[in-house]
Order: sequence, then structure tokens, then C-alpha cells
Amino acid sequence: MAIDYKKELENAARNMIFVHDPDLLIKMIVRMMVNKAKIAHASFFLHNKEKQGYLLTVSKGSLGKKIPIDLICIDKDDVLIRFFREHRSSFLFGREALLYSEAKSALKNVKLKQEIRQQLAHVLYQMELLEAAVCIPSYFRDELLGFLLLGKKDNGRKFIDEELDFFVALNSNVAMAIRNAQLFKELEYQLDRKHQLFVRTTVALAAAIEAKDHYTRGHTSRVTNLSIEIARRIGQENKKEFDAKFLENLYIASLLHDIGKIGVPEHILNKRSGLTVGERNRIKEHPMIGVNILKPIKELEGVLSGVRHHHERFDGLGYPDGLAGEQIPLVASIISVADSFDAMNTDRPYRLALDKQDAINEIRKLSGRQFSPQVSEVFLELCKEGKI
Repeated sequence: MAIDYKKELENAARNMIFVHDPDLLIKMIVRMMVNKAKIAHASFFLHNKEKQGYLLTVSKGSLGKKIPIDLICIDKDDVLIRFFREHRSSFLFGREALLYSEAKSALKNVKLKQEIRQQLAHVLYQMELLEAAVCIPSYFRDELLGFLLLGKKDNGRKFIDEELDFFVALNSNVAMAIRNAQLFKELEYQLDRKHQLFVRTTVALAAAIEAKDHYTRGHTSRVTNLSIEIARRIGQENKKEFDAKFLENLYIASLLHDIGKIGVPEHILNKRSGLTVGERNRIKEHPMIGVNILKPIKELEGVLSGVRHHHERFDGLGYPDGLAGEQIPLVASIISVADSFDAMNTDRPYRLALDKQDAINEIRKLSGRQFSPQVSEVFLELCKEGKI
């Protein structure tokens, strides 16, 4: 059955739009060429900045069994690469594809310059080594991104113009798609780097809080770990995994829930005797101080509610807004239980730590009053299983 090359080209171009991984894109196209056009093998060499050359990225068909991927790299100054860079092969054969048979015949042309003849002879030798019947360069503007090598047709016949035009047009589309995919991947890499920097900065901010309040050293990391553990169990029991964004917001809000203590005087935070009403009110300001510190950072919008409301109570007697029941964001309700348990289980300037079981019993007693019943129940389950 004859191939409708125009239709195949349109389908391939449409599919390329959705592929943002250069290697996956090349695999898709090379596999299609081998299967649709019935070629013995096809390989693609992609420019690799680190190796300063063109690395064999994909090889399908008979040759793919002989050549290990990522082990063959053609140097950027190799004669084959220079040939495509300097001549853009169309000047010899009228199309951007180098056919072994046409190049072999061209060597007999007495009018061909000696320099070109020698260069072409080296190129043909390389094509013989790679069992290539056709070599098609992939240009993006004036940059050679890579090149495609095609073996002979399975039926042994010569490639017709319609087939070669299809390969050239497809390869041209591939070059554009590869460049777009590379740019997309570079953007993802830069965003990932920024995200990592953002998380490390968050951890550094959390460390700054603990450096100020000596009696809470390690408190932040324990609250964060316990909060994530509770959230995962809630997700399992509801047969619904929280998405990555929710868990990240919980993670960062847990790390930064006490960042507002930076604005509370150290003599109050570390006071060994009981606090006065005025001092207690100063400490109660720390959620809103935290929100004001973090508000200018756009990336932390999803974190603010956890920082603001982690001292709200289920019965509505908490602060700063007196929210009650389901009005309290789940992130804040989770941090509230984790924060209170660790605070009770840790020595403070004005009292010694409670026994672990006494702290657990306190969470149980205050469930439905201070703490969310749902979060408290999950916390108590984890305690019973020995996971806390």
C-alpha cells in the first residue's frame, strides 16, 4: 500500500508540538521512518555541547543492534560535519540530502574541484562505515543541530524523489521541534534551579528563627516532618493523594510557621518566668508578623494561610482571626497539632517537657476543642502504630 507522505508529514508535525523532550522526539521520528518507509535502519546524531561533537542519540533497525547508543560521538571538526556546515549539501545535489549513490557518481565528475573531491571521498567512507544510503542534516537557522542517517530500503530499491522530499521536509520540522524542545528543557532546568534556591532559602529562614529562640532548636524540622506524615495518612484514608503543590505548601508553611518570632524580642521568647499579659500578646502577634514578612514573596502565596492560622482553635477561641471548625485551612490545622505536640514534648524556658504519653493524651483531650477532630484522629492513629 502506497504511503501518503503529505498526510504522514502533517501527522508528524502535529505530534511534535506536544513533545518537549528532544531524545523522545528523535526516537519517535526515527521509529516512524523505519516502520513506515521500510528502511533497514535509521540513526540520529545530535549536537552535544559537553562532548563538543555529535552524539549518536537514537538508532533503530538492523544497525541499532550493532551500535551502542551514546558511545559514538563524531567530532565537531570531522569532515562529515564540515561538509554540511560549509556546503549545505544542496549546492551539489539540489536538495538538503546527501545520497551515497549520487555522491559516488559525483566523484567521477572531472569538473569537481580537487578539494571537494577529497572531502567527498572521506564523507563517503564514513557513510560506508555507518551503512548509510542517505544522510540528511538538521539545520536551525545556520546552526547544524544534528543529522539523520538512513540505511537502504528493505526491498533494495532506490529512494524516489517523493520519499527523499518527505525525509528532508520531516527532518526540517524535526530541527525546529528539537530546538523548541531544547529551549523548553533549558527553561525547566532554570525553573528547577530557581525552585531549589527558593527551598534552600526557606530552610535558611527557618534556621534563622531557631537561632533566635534557643529552646526551639530542632522544633521546626520535627513539626515539618510530623505535618507531612499526618497529611499523607489523611490522603490515604480519604483515598485521595494530595497533589504535590499542597504538600509543598504544607512543607514550607511548616518550616516558616514561626518566622514571625523574628519580630518578637528575645527576652520575651527566652523568659524563664511566666509571661505578663502584654508579653503574651506580643507573642500572639507572631503569625501576622510572619504573614507581613512573607507577603511580598509571590511564590509564597499558598503558604500564607498556614502561617497565619496555625494558632486558630477548632472552637473559635484561637488567634489571630478567631476562625472555627472547617473555616480553618487544613494546612493550618495539621501544623497546629504537630506544633502543639512538639511544644508539649520539649523543654521550654518556663517549664520542663511533658512525658510523651501525657502529650498524646492532651491532644486526645483537646480534640474537637483546640484541634481538628480529623487531624487529631490521624495523629493518634500514627502514635498507636508507633510512627510518632
